[in-house]
Amino acid sequence: MARVLLTSVCRPLGERYGDAPSVGYELLWGQVTREQGVFSPRANHVQFSLEYLAENLDAPTTVLQYPSRRELVRELSGGCDVVGISFVLATYHRMKEVVALVRRHAPRARVVLGGYGTVLSDAELAPWADHVCREEGVAYMRRLLGEPPLAPPYHHPLVVSRLRLFGREVSRTGMVFAGLGCPNGCDFCCTSHFFARKHIRLLPTGGDIYQVIEGYQAAEPGMAAVVLDEDFLLDRRRAMELRQCVQEGARPVSLFVFASLRALSRYTVTEVLEMGIDGVWIGYEGRRAGYAKQAGRPVEEVFRELRAHGIGVLASMIVGLPYQTPEGIEEELDGLLALGPDYTQFLIYGPTPGTPFYRRVLEEGLLFRELTEDPEAYYRRCTGFAAMVRHPVMGPEAILEAQRRCYREDYRRLGPSIYRTVETWLLGYLRLREAETPWLRAKARWFASQVRRAYPAFLVGRLLAPTAGLRRRIAALEARAHAELGAPTLGERATALAAVPMALATGLGLRLGLGQHPRLVRSHHPARRLAPEAEPTGVAAPT
Repeated sequence: MARVLLTSVCRPLGERYGDAPSVGYELLWGQVTREQGVFSPRANHVQFSLEYLAENLDAPTTVLQYPSRRELVRELSGGCDVVGISFVLATYHRMKEVVALVRRHAPRARVVLGGYGTVLSDAELAPWADHVCREEGVAYMRRLLGEPPLAPPYHHPLVVSRLRLFGREVSRTGMVFAGLGCPNGCDFCCTSHFFARKHIRLLPTGGDIYQVIEGYQAAEPGMAAVVLDEDFLLDRRRAMELRQCVQEGARPVSLFVFASLRALSRYTVTEVLEMGIDGVWIGYEGRRAGYAKQAGRPVEEVFRELRAHGIGVLASMIVGLPYQTPEGIEEELDGLLALGPDYTQFLIYGPTPGTPFYRRVLEEGLLFRELTEDPEAYYRRCTGFAAMVRHPVMGPEAILEAQRRCYREDYRRLGPSIYRTVETWLLGYLRLREAETPWLRAKARWFASQVRRAYPAFLVGRLLAPTAGLRRRIAALEARAHAELGAPTLGERATALAAVPMALATGLGLRLGLGQHPRLVRSHHPARRLAPEAEPTGVAAPT
């Protein structure tokens, strides 16, 4: 039986090590709360696909998450027959470094490339790979290894993301891998066109999804979960099946999902709450972008209704769309910030191979000349933080400055996202505390418990928020929370005092670049037989 090694690219990552902006280990810090400094929640994300694959292979499999070069060489020296490497376009150069180490220290091993970096052509990847996976990975790897096929739902690993604030772990969130691909087909979207606009349901039913959520709850009662599926609410039958399971469950759950305006418009806010959803990522994109997913109820109505019921919103906006001007971007930014999202992301409209926008850019010769002459420079800039295409009215510096201004203004006007989230929870508690159903009243109590857990963060905001106006707003929110939920306990006051030096230490670490890289995460999955005689059941232990 082949010995399999699955690995990410090597650390350290980041601009000071030759990578593009936003390349790193964290989504929020890299792409959402970039301007929020010590107030940014921090969470290192592993390469989820590697853990998922390892749980569904018969072959003995070791997974390395962000190894150093030395750690990778040590693992290679122990022997392996197949090495799978996950990468994206922006880490193409890092993938080549890993392959070079494999060829040197495990010359007989076959190299398999996977991840969204495989949108590149065979000609571009052939020098570095023996095999390239451009499909659902479990089926591909089992076929490659000569293992019998499995049918979804696959064996689901429990992968837990640990969120830190002011250097302290404040929550744990379970990752639920519900589906791949998206039928919306937005012209810039790699994840949609990678799977030819098809939706692959890894967890076919609402009951399958709920079983995974229960696995996380068993590991840690009350653990929140993120449902990873590009537009989860499009599949109404599956979503309503999940709602039924949640309603029949013993306690409220906390779910964050990805959903379009078109999909959200098919549900009442009560139905959304009754699925356990209290956080949604919505593509605001641009008011005149014209994407099909933007159809439905008015965006202002949806955003305000969600927040009024305690459902946080992470909104993403595109900068550099062809119709936009500097004044138009400012107008769209004003409209978005007026809706009060809890978090915002601003990415530059960029071409990724395999998407309609990329094809149009090539056909019309819109890619900057230096990028056509140096493909690797182009790959490194596929991050959403680089202007790569000639725009009708704006130069690249104007687009970059517009993006920077969006992040700055979001922080300046709305303040740290952590306090926006607390305000949303408080709104949800006030709205639902006298709801008609016991389940919604229980959800109100959950919102109240989250606000109470946030009490120690208020002092840091009152002292360190960047403007006097924001410091007053945080103080007013704190006073309102205390009026509704009670004064802080002695323990909460002590924790608040301790949070101040921890926040200052976090800020110093950011300025000096100290402690910003994760340690190696290594897991080993021994040989087993998952098919055909032993069907995958249940969920694995937490990773």
